[in-house]
Amino acid sequence: MADPIRVLLVDDQELFRSGVAISVDTQPDLDVVGQAGNGLQAVRMVEETQPDVVLMDIRMPEMDGVEATRRIFAPEAVARRTRPVRVIVLTTFNLDDRAATAIRHGASGFLLKDATPEFLRAAIRTVYAGNAVLLPDDLQSLLNGGLGRRRPVPPQYLTLSEKEREILGAVARGLSNTEIADEIFLSESTVKTHVGGILRKLRLRDRVQIVVFAHDHGLRGN
Repeated sequence: MADPIRVLLVDDQELFRSGVAISVDTQPDLDVVGQAGNGLQAVRMVEETQPDVVLMDIRMPEMDGVEATRRIFAPEAVARRTRPVRVIVLTTFNLDDRAATAIRHGASGFLLKDATPEFLRAAIRTVYAGNAVLLPDDLQSLLNGGLGRRRPVPPQYLTLSEKEREILGAVARGLSNTEIADEIFLSESTVKTHVGGILRKLRLRDRVQIVVFAHDHGLRGN
């Protein structure tokens, strides 16, 4: 049996954290390895406990979840890490601008704090697998919330092959590897290889960041 997914809970409300911890720890494939009450503690505990997934509240004292997420994904922090970490931000507001900023810093999506325990556990498993926890159209709506104009395409984009650019557009539209393979007549393994090449060349972490990149540079496919 594979090792359980290591989860760090970050929220300033101890009662909320305790309830989530109980819900998560009931699952044999999930393991709460730590809890933090603010962003400062979260940044430190990511280094100490090496979680796979962090559930990060947005609004907290001392340091909020946006700044904590930024620090967790700072290049120097990522370079020190021996295993990847994913962040899900928790908010009480749908289409929260702070959640959008956290996603730009590297979070894999967001959840409302009143999500059901089943949905929350499924979200942990989803981001651990490298996927988003909100639909691409929802992510587009979130990113469209007044967060600036389109940016010039960076030089790294020019290193992508024509096929990689096509697949980038398809990922930005929310297609899975299987759906992309069917659409452009490639094997699923070949699509997966191309997605890996896109991530490497553009220095992105996951498919969520591909969607953000495509949005920011006006590259979303039709």
